[in-house]
Amino acid sequence: MQKACPECGEKIVGRTDKKFCSDYCRNAHNNKMNKDSTNLVRNVNNLLRKNYRILQELNPTDKTKVTKAKLISKGFNFEYFTSIYTTKAGTVYYFIYDQGYLPLESDYYALVKRN
Repeated sequence: MQKACPECGEKIVGRTDKKFCSDYCRNAHNNKMNKDSTNLVRNVNNLLRKNYRILQELNPTDKTKVTKAKLISKGFNFEYFTSIYTTKAGTVYYFIYDQGYLPLESDYYALVKRN
């Protein structure tokens, strides 16, 4: 019994457990199957990367203070971060990998880097 490639319909030659006729068809099939979830992950990763670059640029000394307007003008999105750190005193820091920020009074933010 001849098996057909689920991507292109060509006859499969080779091992009996082979599912696709070529690496191209295997990759094309898997890319189609994972397209929706891949787009979501890619978009979120791009937003995280952008936020990280902004914090890195504005925080060259590993500890600084900036305004919310400055962060927003650079395109920072406060909805995307990788972790939250709460100190024993109850202070909440938001981190994008090792770059973090702490909301302060009067629309200021303390930028920090975790070592």
